[in-house]
Amino acid sequence: MSDPYAKIVELGYKLPSVVPPVAAYVPAIRSGNHVYVSGQLPMVEGALAETGKVGSDVSPERAKELAAICALNALAAVDSVINLNEVVRIVKVGGFVASAEGFTGQPAVINGASELFGAVFGEAGRHARAAVGVAELPLGAPVEVDVIVEVR
Repeated sequence: MSDPYAKIVELGYKLPSVVPPVAAYVPAIRSGNHVYVSGQLPMVEGALAETGKVGSDVSPERAKELAAICALNALAAVDSVINLNEVVRIVKVGGFVASAEGFTGQPAVINGASELFGAVFGEAGRHARAAVGVAELPLGAPVEVDVIVEVR
């Protein structure tokens, strides 16, 4: 596996600072050979990049970009616990999409996160996943992503 930090830069991204929790939890915690990442919102420099429901207020294409931001924030949370070079694989991604009535494109939205993990970690970025439509997300966010990562 190539250096994930270099890959993030090569993809045109910058690893953000860890998003401070908005409630009583920690961004990530290691237990044994896994890091469990709390749900990450599409926060950019301390503010939500967008609010609203996907399929009415937010386009599916924009929501996919926001899911990638969530994935970057998840990597920042992992990085706060262990070095990203210690990642063995992305095991599981949970994706939540605040969906307008009748919107059923949740899998395509969460592909934003899945594709970012694949681009950064290659085969080790392939993972099991859920993509779920929900009525509301914290702070009015359109997407949220949580992750389980296997580490050395």
